[in-house]
Amino acid sequence: MKTIGLIGGTSWESTIEYYRLINKGVRDRLGGLHSADLVLRSVEFAEYDTLMRAGDWDGVTSRLTDNARRLEAFGAEAFIICTNTMHFVADRIEPNVTIPLIHIADAAGKGIKASGITTIGLLGTIATMKQEFYRKRLNERFGIAVVTPDDKDGKALDSIIFDELCGGIVSPESKRTLVRIMNDMVKAGAEGILLACTELPLIVGPEDISCPVLDTMALHSEAVVDYLVS
Repeated sequence: MKTIGLIGGTSWESTIEYYRLINKGVRDRLGGLHSADLVLRSVEFAEYDTLMRAGDWDGVTSRLTDNARRLEAFGAEAFIICTNTMHFVADRIEPNVTIPLIHIADAAGKGIKASGITTIGLLGTIATMKQEFYRKRLNERFGIAVVTPDDKDGKALDSIIFDELCGGIVSPESKRTLVRIMNDMVKAGAEGILLACTELPLIVGPEDISCPVLDTMALHSEAVVDYLVS
């Protein structure tokens, strides 16, 4: 089996689920007592949150690159970043490490395309929804059009993610807000919803809306399992 490195802790609430999904996926594929060969670097999220809020993406890049190199030094043959938002700087990290990055938007794009969806509603942090790095990759590599919430709903969603879900808080009121935003995106032309924040499956899922709901964390974890057992 190959060895993969995980940069986690951003937040640890979702990193736990990554660990579970990847190990379960390997066991399901190989049977018996098989589990994943992983190296985990769990970071101090408050530092990254401060940098992101200040717009210091160079600082984020430097730290993520350092952690990718640490994973490589411990034997990882590829690595992932266990969050959507920090893929904003993925193209700055990749040239500075020798092991490949399994990109979360590529895993998402393959999942969306396999579902036959051509227009997806993208739910995530403001950076993930509004910056081009995610939308452009889905469009150019997979031919997928993207619908996002308006600015007001985008700010509400960003607050729910950082102020509640990253701290393990799941509010019924926030869930109602998210379901309403999802339905609004369907009215705007989305054929399905992409949970492009690894904390969002903690609060909403396919049972909350009639259209397909795709979970980037699950799709990313599946891509990791594909790599590990290939």
